[in-house]
Amino acid sequence: MSKTRRAFVARAEVLWAAGFAVAAGAAAISIAGLPTNLDDFFGPGTQPNQLNIELIDSNECALCHGDFDPVTEPYRPWNASVMGQAARDPLFWAAVAVANQDAQGGGDTCIRCHTPGGWLGGRSTPTDGSQLQGIDFQGVSCNFCHRMVDPNNNPGAPADDAAILAGLTTDIPTDPHSAHFVVDPDDNRRGPRELVDFFVHEWRESPFHKSSEMCATCHDLSNPLFEKQPDGTYALGALRTPPTSNSAASQFPEQRTYSEWLGSDFADGPIDMGGRFGGNDPLVSSCQDCHMPATDGLSCIFGEERSDLATHQMVGGNTWLLNAVRELFDDLETGLDQDSVDRNIAATVNMLQSAADLDLTADGSTLSVKVTNQTGHKLPTGYPEGRRMWVNVQYFDAGGALIDERGAYDETEATLETADTKVYEMKLSASPDVAAQAGIPTGPTFHLVLVNQVELDNRIPPRGFTNAEFEALQAAPVNYTYADGQHWDITDYDIPAGAASATVRVYYQSTTREYVEFLRDENTTNDAGQTMYDLWNGPLNRIPPVLMNEASITFDGPCSIADIAEPFGVLDLSDLQGFIAAFLSQQPAADVAAPFGVWDLSDLQTFVGSFLSGCP
Repeated sequence: MSKTRRAFVARAEVLWAAGFAVAAGAAAISIAGLPTNLDDFFGPGTQPNQLNIELIDSNECALCHGDFDPVTEPYRPWNASVMGQAARDPLFWAAVAVANQDAQGGGDTCIRCHTPGGWLGGRSTPTDGSQLQGIDFQGVSCNFCHRMVDPNNNPGAPADDAAILAGLTTDIPTDPHSAHFVVDPDDNRRGPRELVDFFVHEWRESPFHKSSEMCATCHDLSNPLFEKQPDGTYALGALRTPPTSNSAASQFPEQRTYSEWLGSDFADGPIDMGGRFGGNDPLVSSCQDCHMPATDGLSCIFGEERSDLATHQMVGGNTWLLNAVRELFDDLETGLDQDSVDRNIAATVNMLQSAADLDLTADGSTLSVKVTNQTGHKLPTGYPEGRRMWVNVQYFDAGGALIDERGAYDETEATLETADTKVYEMKLSASPDVAAQAGIPTGPTFHLVLVNQVELDNRIPPRGFTNAEFEALQAAPVNYTYADGQHWDITDYDIPAGAASATVRVYYQSTTREYVEFLRDENTTNDAGQTMYDLWNGPLNRIPPVLMNEASITFDGPCSIADIAEPFGVLDLSDLQGFIAAFLSQQPAADVAAPFGVWDLSDLQTFVGSFLSGCP
């Protein structure tokens, strides 16, 4: 997609001209799918049009909190983050379109997390985003986060929080999830420190802003359409009515990143991680300790330098979104620039490379690959559509030639060979009755608003994992087994004949070909899916995977192609006998020369030549 496409996106309020919606004023909500409405997606907390003062433009925050240090200041790192650009995410809008088709009003649950300002301002209806404007596209904005109120009013909370909670027109969301947030109706900003004699704007010291419970607001997500049954399954509740219960435990668990942390040792920490995730403090406990590590710097242009300044890059695992935003929008609109984007991507890659350890061992003809999760949640975590991690193994002969591979990824086609390796992922499906009612096929699907079953969850748990606690947190492994305390996984691979060494890599990918094509093909109401596909297929280079870890191992075994039987390192009668038996029965051990898959004279000649040459 060329820069010329940005010409008609001079301002964020005309976002939909870029193909995110149909014609102006047209509601992009399909009448197909489930006959739901906004009541089905109701969540407690502050509601639309209840703020006395709407969220302010983040550019106002930049006047004091930006333009003095692009690396450590709060403003520019936030702006060049997935949080800051969440409402301009083209994949998000493609998914919203499908959600609205699958269940009328389903996009509401998505919009309230990606642009809480637009939702609180009452501009999220209709739920295709066509009424959003201006600062709504600043995503998870400065003013939103710093006006959030602790719904549990824990010790140390500002004195006026109790009155704010008492004034809610809904239940108090003491079980924070799914963007059930409480926001100060006035512009009283909050943060983790006491500011003495501060006069620039209203300020409240708030321990909540250093707690993982704050992150839970949008990083534990539930589908309120489906209610938990006594047998542990999830069934469609009564339609066009609010959920029977607003607790996370009563609704289908779409994402449980916060709960995964809650069931980990990090929640009882801190744990000394040796500076693995950066920052000045090696002790890690909360979400912020890893995703907003403390550094040296100023939070305000006229403030004092601190050594515990929280970085605002807030990186996770997305390396492509910011480049996609720059393709769709002019930098004058977004405030992005190449340097800030490059810094965020580099920090994201570093986060991914710090997330796991890789260890290799070999025993006879078996290579064991151990991947250890060093994060405070499952690896990978977050939204399940298209997000995966896998093991790639390449085997080399004594001359360094590649002779076999597991988990091969074709970068040109953006396809992964999954049958011969371990892929860590979560797969969801709709039960047969829901699939029939919604008109979608049974089995694993990307129709996220319709899913009510977990088909597979083999993602690696965090340290401190127990099956009982994760079952209670709706985050247990499914169709895979981890023992209590196990925060690693081991995959065994057969070592092919003639392999002298192997290189193993662990890759992560946040968006797959299958998911992008799904969003393109299933979108019948606007061009958002096609827009995302065009980006993926063009300037985003099909979103290649990120290399997380790499290690190599040399096998104490075969010294040449002819050394196919024990004792390895010696060419003797056992190798001759082994080759003859394998050749006559057409086994891979005797298929030592091209054309592979054919046992012929070339295999005999290659074997004999290697045998006569002896071990190097």
